[in-house]
Amino acid sequence: MSTLEFHDKFNSLSAVLYSFSYNLTKNMEDSRDLFQETAFRALSNKDKFMSGTNFKAWVFTIMKNIFINNYRKKVKSNTIIDTTDNQFYINSGSNTTQNRGDANILLDDLNKMVSALDASIRVPFIMHHDGFKYQEIADTLDLPLGTVKSRIFFARKELKDKIAARYENIASTYELYN
Repeated sequence: MSTLEFHDKFNSLSAVLYSFSYNLTKNMEDSRDLFQETAFRALSNKDKFMSGTNFKAWVFTIMKNIFINNYRKKVKSNTIIDTTDNQFYINSGSNTTQNRGDANILLDDLNKMVSALDASIRVPFIMHHDGFKYQEIADTLDLPLGTVKSRIFFARKELKDKIAARYENIASTYELYN
């Protein structure tokens, strides 16, 4: 399809595309932006359009995908700011502390369980936990990448089993109340 034919087809669809963009956004400015972004993407990717296929469907799919991507970005970036007064802290003292003894005990137990793992699976697991990527661990320990991944998997599995065995009574008690 020549550039001239492409432009003619796109221009013939512009009114329908504009209506569709307004239908998606329900806002005049956003619909103009969506239409403009669609026109830009369609024109810059005209070489990817295959002759003999439905041009209208191709352009509408571009618009719909742009709208969906923008919507997902907007949802992720939305943050809720609570501007209400924190009146529920009126009667509390200015210096409050929390007792994290239970968390410290659980963390100590978990550290003991990790220490009890066989060194062949413990070392890759700890390195992965510390933020090393699989390939970095493989290079450091001079192991194949698949071996590193499987050892980390086995370490996780063994820890899950140990935790389930250790805290079996707590889990069953918790299930009774929920």
